[in-house]
Amino acid sequence: MGRGDVDALVIGAGVSGLTTAICLAERGIRTRIWTARMPWETTSAAAGAMWGPYLVEPLDRVAVWSQSTLATLRQLADNPESGVRLLAGIEASRTPTPPPDWGGQLEGFRLCQPGELPDGFATGWRFIAPLVDMPTYLGYLLQRARAAGVDVELRTVRSLDEASDAAPVVVNCAGIGARDLVPDPSLAPIRGQLVVVENPGITEFFSEDTGLSPELTHFYPFGDTVVLGGLAEEGAWSMEPDPAVAAGILKRCAEVEPRLRDASAIGHRVGLRPTRPEVRVEAERLGALHVIHNYGHGGAGVTLSWGCATEAADLVVASLG
Repeated sequence: MGRGDVDALVIGAGVSGLTTAICLAERGIRTRIWTARMPWETTSAAAGAMWGPYLVEPLDRVAVWSQSTLATLRQLADNPESGVRLLAGIEASRTPTPPPDWGGQLEGFRLCQPGELPDGFATGWRFIAPLVDMPTYLGYLLQRARAAGVDVELRTVRSLDEASDAAPVVVNCAGIGARDLVPDPSLAPIRGQLVVVENPGITEFFSEDTGLSPELTHFYPFGDTVVLGGLAEEGAWSMEPDPAVAAGILKRCAEVEPRLRDASAIGHRVGLRPTRPEVRVEAERLGALHVIHNYGHGGAGVTLSWGCATEAADLVVASLG
């Protein structure tokens, strides 16, 4: 296997890697993925997930990436096999808080009346946003990538030099793995944990604006199940669910939605958000190797995925000449 086999090698098969591979292959660029884990074993599989450009920089580029992704997710919501749905719900804060800048992009966005808010909340806003059932969505992305001719190979890559003979251009979508792969010491994990429960009849999402608190509160319904969150633990690497954290998530969500008090937990998800001061989407020349970086999305991987993938694909095309 040498450079004549493919035009671009993507490292990583999470949401960023799969989306980037699709953008490349659907342009006619011969693309292969090397990944240490299949999509359902990546951090992306542990996401909630709802569109929302939270706590991620740089703001000007994030605005462009997130808007592009929002448009694509709206289109995908027309396909029941994608795992993407447009759902109504509320985000609320326990203190008086101005609405987010991105609110105007969402259908039906308006401030809540006091009677619409759960007890203990001061302000909130109602809107319709894309919710993504990640196991289904990752399966859809993998199938779409393969249909476009992308070859997916299980292979652990420990340095970018290992990929230098595989393709003229390498796209780094390694997530938290980029910390050692690049290496990039500015990349650090923010550990997340979710609880999946049987749905007691919830049809709308809820998310609390908790600011910088490590304890998050949100619930996203997906048919027969509800995904409850969450956690944002900086610098933690453990992939084992913490029973105490799970109990806290269940307690906080049940205080907002009493129907969750007796909901049966049927699963737990843990993931490491790959976080750095700024998302990195840029080209780098390492000797004869062209590298396109697309990592460091923190907890906004889904929100930025199509916008970042499109820009990364543009950089690949430029590198190929």
